[in-house]
Amino acid sequence: MGSTSFFLSDQFLTIELQLSTQMKALRYNHHVAYIYDPVEYAYNLHAQFTHKFCQSTKKILFLGMNPGPWGMSQTGVPFGEVKVVRDWMRLSGEVGHPIKEHPSRPVLGLACHRSEISGRKFWGLFQELCKEPQHFFQHAFVYNYCPLAFLSSSGKNITPAEFKADERKLMNQICDEALCKIITLLQVQMIIGLGKFAEKRASLAIKEYQLDNIQVHKRVTHTGGNVV
Repeated sequence: MGSTSFFLSDQFLTIELQLSTQMKALRYNHHVAYIYDPVEYAYNLHAQFTHKFCQSTKKILFLGMNPGPWGMSQTGVPFGEVKVVRDWMRLSGEVGHPIKEHPSRPVLGLACHRSEISGRKFWGLFQELCKEPQHFFQHAFVYNYCPLAFLSSSGKNITPAEFKADERKLMNQICDEALCKIITLLQVQMIIGLGKFAEKRASLAIKEYQLDNIQVHKRVTHTGGNVV
């Protein structure tokens, strides 16, 4: 891997780490009892994924909402279905734990036996179309708008879309800025929003930051769940 490609992936990771730090500094409502930050505790796998597949600029960015409990929350990879991450992407390594972990939502890393349905469908499609991951990542990458997963005291997943408008305002400002940094870094030409929330945030962010040359695909529905 050349120094230029490593430089780009390191810049990508820096943006993500700064975003995670900013997001964790916010005060959330009383319904949020647990916050999972897989970019931090699964950094080993997440950095492997980024260094391996984000070595160059990308024409297409698939945009998810935030980590799912059995996908990225386990592996540090967006849509991170364990079998796909381990067997197709050929990534391996240990995953840590959130500072505060819900007993019904344990982080087991690549030892997790639960399947992320949306991840299985998403990557299953591109396994069929592209055969090898390098063919997919030659022109595309995957990124979550919000880096954190939120759980209630019962372990229920709370998505960014479920926060009240006034609560989302600062969250959106921070995530919009990071998204536009990613778009600029990767020289993205098209964003495919996976679900209405991701599509809406992408459209508003590129308008706010005057990235007028970016297309947002508005007809892609989510692959089978609320989060990726």
